[in-house]
Amino acid sequence: MTISFEGKVAIVTGAGNGLGRSHAIELAARGAKVVINDLGGARDGSGVSSDAAQEVVRLITEKGGEAFAHGANVAKFDEVQDMVKQTMEKWGRVDILINNAGILRDKSFAKMPLEDFQLVVDVHLMGSVNCSKAVWDIMREQNYGRIVMTTSSSGMYGNFGQSNYGAAKMAVLGLMNTLVLEGAKNDIRVNALSPTAGTRMTEDLMPENILKLLSPEAVTAGALALCDDDAPNRFILCAGAGGYASTRLFETDGCFIPEDQQSPETVRENWSTISDTEQQFTLDSGALQTQKFLGKAMAFIQSQQ
Repeated sequence: MTISFEGKVAIVTGAGNGLGRSHAIELAARGAKVVINDLGGARDGSGVSSDAAQEVVRLITEKGGEAFAHGANVAKFDEVQDMVKQTMEKWGRVDILINNAGILRDKSFAKMPLEDFQLVVDVHLMGSVNCSKAVWDIMREQNYGRIVMTTSSSGMYGNFGQSNYGAAKMAVLGLMNTLVLEGAKNDIRVNALSPTAGTRMTEDLMPENILKLLSPEAVTAGALALCDDDAPNRFILCAGAGGYASTRLFETDGCFIPEDQQSPETVRENWSTISDTEQQFTLDSGALQTQKFLGKAMAFIQSQQ
């Protein structure tokens, strides 16, 4: 069945270039009214310009779509609030939020100024927090919302020179996990996209022939699958060059060590059991880990009676 966004209102951050631009244009092509958010800065976050965002608006409206641009800095909550206020005044609802805006300040951890670490966290993590917070009550009141976080393999697996970026990109998954639980009763579904694409963020990292394979449009196909009525919940979708996969966090069943034997040495002796993936499984909330460990302890106590 064709996925349509007729009647839906979407906000896409960082939509002046690259992935955000691709997401916004395709959402509009499928009927959504779209807010093109872009500060218009350089890849490292410096500078401001509305030219790129206005160009995306022009491309959408020329094809009969509806869009407007807003230059909010996602790291500043008051500017994000103004963007959402204008959206509500114009269209009366917000159905979709794609947290895509980002910057890079790559350096090895030894050489990285803390200011560069803070700035990247502010844009990627706090930008996602600010935008999600600004639309959260709206989505709760209308009993509908689709939020997409943008994570990265750099966060989930690590990448040399990207401790700031990786930390922020892993952090948005922690944000996702809790928002999934808190938004469930109001049909707010929160997912994450882990993209690999040839954009200005990666243009000097890969040769031209590889960049052609890594089209933003391939990633957008995945992004929009996370935005519609039948979207999953708490799903990490990895996409790039026509490849699509999911990442999940698993926990092993582990072992129980009685109180009189609990020591670093005993833990190390049980390392193979602790690491055994045979019975690994996903946990739907942090409380389930506590429940699992208490269950093992209670079972041991009962066995001693």
